[in-house]
Amino acid sequence: MKVRAAEVKKESSRGRGNKAAADEAAVLAKIEQMAEPDRTIAGRIHAIVTGNTSELAPKLWYGQPAYARKGKVVCFFRSGQDDKERYSTFGFNPEANLDEGGFWPTSFAVSELTAKAEKEIAALVRKAVS
Repeated sequence: MKVRAAEVKKESSRGRGNKAAADEAAVLAKIEQMAEPDRTIAGRIHAIVTGNTSELAPKLWYGQPAYARKGKVVCFFRSGQDDKERYSTFGFNPEANLDEGGFWPTSFAVSELTAKAEKEIAALVRKAVS
């Protein structure tokens, strides 16, 4: 919670100027600080998300890379190493348009990214903002 409070304080002090550029720079800096293999995975996820929709803006959320539309986080990456978990997670918040029937995905364990997984992430991201 302290990390998120610091993020909110920093966001409010930026003003309107280069907020988007500063947010993306903060996400890229966070990714660069990650240990492998999370650094590579987070970098690929960043490229997939930003390459498949212009509606989502990168930002830090609880100290981790996230992607928001109109200020609300739609999807995020959580480093397993940072969280001291055995795997990392790519997930979606309720703002994602993934509702399908009574059962749909909200998060996925990520230990490596195959070509198939990258395609699935890209499809989910596009659907999430549809």
